[in-house]
Amino acid sequence: MFPGGMNPRNMGRMMKQLGIKNDELDAKKVEILLEDGTKLLFDKPSVQLMEMQGQKTYTIIGNPVLEKGIPMEDIRLVSEQASVSEEEAKKALEENNGDIAEAISKLKE
Repeated sequence: MFPGGMNPRNMGRMMKQLGIKNDELDAKKVEILLEDGTKLLFDKPSVQLMEMQGQKTYTIIGNPVLEKGIPMEDIRLVSEQASVSEEEAKKALEENNGDIAEAISKLKE
């Protein structure tokens, strides 16, 4: 139930009168990449798009799964030091739990 006992239908009408457009998106997965390389993965989330005065706001409802990523600076460092592609460097880092020295050592073998 909405605040003040307003039913969803009346709320929708009121939002429309105010020029607010609200739609539910058919999303299968949402991925948010944080600055530190951590990923928030939402599987089968409920995603609402609200548009008002040309601005779009997305609301994601669901339970995220945290996935720690390998920082790009570590990938580049390993790539340069071992003279391999960034793809190979990333794979080596993942296999060695992010240990830069171990990844470089394995790639140079």
